[in-house]
Amino acid sequence: MERDLAGGSDVGADPERDLGDEPPPAWRVAPPDLLSPIDPNAPVSGHVVSPPILAASEAPEHDWAAGQVLVHPVLKPVGTSGASFDDLRAGLSTAPGKSHAQPILAEGPCGLLVGYAIPAAGFDVLVNGEHLLSWGVGPDEVHAAAMRNLAAWSAGAAWTDEVSGNRRLLSSDTGDGWDASRILLPEVRAHLGEELGGRVLVGLPERHLLLAGSLMPDDEEFAILFRDFVVEHSGDADEPIDRRIFELRGGELVEFAG
Repeated sequence: MERDLAGGSDVGADPERDLGDEPPPAWRVAPPDLLSPIDPNAPVSGHVVSPPILAASEAPEHDWAAGQVLVHPVLKPVGTSGASFDDLRAGLSTAPGKSHAQPILAEGPCGLLVGYAIPAAGFDVLVNGEHLLSWGVGPDEVHAAAMRNLAAWSAGAAWTDEVSGNRRLLSSDTGDGWDASRILLPEVRAHLGEELGGRVLVGLPERHLLLAGSLMPDDEEFAILFRDFVVEHSGDADEPIDRRIFELRGGELVEFAG
């Protein structure tokens, strides 16, 4: 029994008292039948079905069979530090205590670099030399797998098409993380050239955005507006890539010279 602090009578376990917003108690009126079969679909208080436990050796970071279907290329800014393909092809040291924690980087267009990411819950894991040692593969195999995955994703990723008078802008901003990297695909560059025609300007301000616009001979202002847009978005980006303006020439990406 407890003393009622408001000055009333003693209170205690009273099954008839008001329980506020709580659901009515499920008072047992009969003893449990211990010999009855257990209902497999009956809810269990506090029980949550645990996801299957994946052995560490089967995680993408350790198992190439799992990692090769997840890895994607990501564009990195000029000057990003990492392990070059040339150094990696020369071989990785397996000496005790030797670290290969730097991300592996391939040469991209116009001085940009290409890294390789494995998506995880809320973040990405950049592939480094330790992954190569664990997987038992070389950097060229990682690159080939990443490009296959990017092409498969890009085939189903939408483009945003904006038209204003004679001006037309195509952009990719799905939020999946591979938008800017689409420019690495020959089929994407061909698509932009066919859709826009003439001189095609390209912007890669951040990882999640690829811009392409058609530059008409009598519309010099468009190039200025395009550049301002790229600079603004790159400055506000969490993962910026480049503030330069690029152009497609002969199906290849080159720096725009005006």
